[in-house]
Amino acid sequence: MDRAPARPRRRADAERSIERIVSAARERLSRDPDATVDDIAKAAGVGRMTVYGHFRTRPELVEAALAGALRAGEETLGGVDLGGDARDALTRLLASSWALVAESAALLTAAQDVLAPGRIRDLHGDAADRVENLVRRGQRQGVFRTDLPVAWLVSSMQYILHGAAEEIRAGRLANADATRIVTATVLSILRR
Repeated sequence: MDRAPARPRRRADAERSIERIVSAARERLSRDPDATVDDIAKAAGVGRMTVYGHFRTRPELVEAALAGALRAGEETLGGVDLGGDARDALTRLLASSWALVAESAALLTAAQDVLAPGRIRDLHGDAADRVENLVRRGQRQGVFRTDLPVAWLVSSMQYILHGAAEEIRAGRLANADATRIVTATVLSILRR
């Protein structure tokens, strides 16, 4: 009986090193989208060559950090109750999404600087699908507009979330007001 060769497993210490590096990248890039590989290596407690041993380029490291943040976000968003009236479900989803976007706005900026837009969209696939399904349900319920494409409405929501995060970073919007303002803005765009 022929078996395909087993994929080599990384040593446990290499796995821990990668986890530390990705965690440090998420943390550093979430504070400073221009954080260097040296900054990230220092924060992870490893040498620059160790980082490059696992990630050939800074864009590869940024992608790993963004993917890690999105996986963590999926755990949170997957638990949001999307049942009932689509407007109420969207309000709950926006409250949870907003906290995640606010945490990772600078990380997304770093990703936008080095990754192709299509790649960023691919990484956001599950979250975007969840929102698209919710918008379609709201359209079927007759509470969300049907005169604009669903993809455009979802993109508009993402722009609003990311714009609000930038406004907070610039000091023009108070974090305490963001959930209310983001939700009111999104619902006004979707309202039938």
